[in-house]
Amino acid sequence: MIIGVPKETADRERRVSLVPDAVSKFTQSMVIIETGAGEGADYPDSAYSAKGAEVVSDPETLYSRSDIVLKVQPPSINEVEILKENSVLISFLYPLSNLEMVRHLATRKITSFAMDLIPRISRAQSMDALSSQATIAGYKAVLLAADSLPKLFPMLMTAAGTISPARVFVIGAGVAGLQAIAVAHRLGAVVEAYDVRPVVKEQIESLGAKFVQLPVTAQDAQTSGGYAKAQSEDFYRKQQDLLAEHANSSDVVITTALVPGQKAPILVSEEAVKGMRPSSVIVDLAAEQGGNCALTEPGKTVIKYGVTIHGLVNLPSMMAPQASQLYTRNVVTFLLEILKDGKLDVNLNDELIRGPLVTQDGAVMHDQTKRTLEGPVSVKS
Repeated sequence: MIIGVPKETADRERRVSLVPDAVSKFTQSMVIIETGAGEGADYPDSAYSAKGAEVVSDPETLYSRSDIVLKVQPPSINEVEILKENSVLISFLYPLSNLEMVRHLATRKITSFAMDLIPRISRAQSMDALSSQATIAGYKAVLLAADSLPKLFPMLMTAAGTISPARVFVIGAGVAGLQAIAVAHRLGAVVEAYDVRPVVKEQIESLGAKFVQLPVTAQDAQTSGGYAKAQSEDFYRKQQDLLAEHANSSDVVITTALVPGQKAPILVSEEAVKGMRPSSVIVDLAAEQGGNCALTEPGKTVIKYGVTIHGLVNLPSMMAPQASQLYTRNVVTFLLEILKDGKLDVNLNDELIRGPLVTQDGAVMHDQTKRTLEGPVSVKS
């Protein structure tokens, strides 16, 4: 088996899917890497060569030789077209947002696994790439906020008087939100947090934040995998009004609410932004799916009504070396699960393997994506 690691081509992507230290994990396989694939994450070609990997000069050579391709971002259509037929792709894929890519993967008879679909079960914790990257995003979000806010986070008692602490409001207590809470608390801010799922109250309070209880109840708020479920438009309108009160009294608002496969819900309205203090900061971690703030501009930092709104996307890439280390562990652990004695073993009876499987043998295997495409994509032989 030849394992290929291409250079990421997506804008602002500096991560790499395999760091040099992991090359030695594959004792029965050969690793090839495209020139410059690790440079954005501070891993030069020489580091890979020193670990036994072969460096190839162009993507066409890498894709044509690789039996298994490891990536971070979903492949472009051009990349799918040069994948070797019947090869294996392991990457973030977000199939519901990339339907045309899924069609092409099926047409090329690629066996593809989405790291964003790893099931949230105990034996898959070390493979949970969404959580590992969200941890970094939550950390970076607080640093962005602290850097933008013209106010100290901690309370200071000085000879010149006492400086009150910054107030931080975190919306969404998934992995990114919980990390943001922890970092903001460690920096000395007074932290409040809200989540549509009441079950996270204990986790929020254990990190030193106050759980905001809103007098509006979500129906069936959580999926079996622990993710938040989409709610009705009426629920979101009521939620916006209530959240606005807390946003107005905060110096920093960090939003993290995402619903898999759907546009991010608007939780901070334009009216809420208007009511915030001058020089307040919003960091919208849902910007890649449109944003939780009505005024977020994905990929940009803007100032609206005196409020700085960060809509930057792909925050983990801003900390590429460690983000790549964590992602590598996720990917390698999963890959070793499906490689038995150097050969691929796709056991469809194992939920750990069946869950993230998107395409195989010319068909779409992920049920929700298949329904969205109105049936499996087949290939005539």
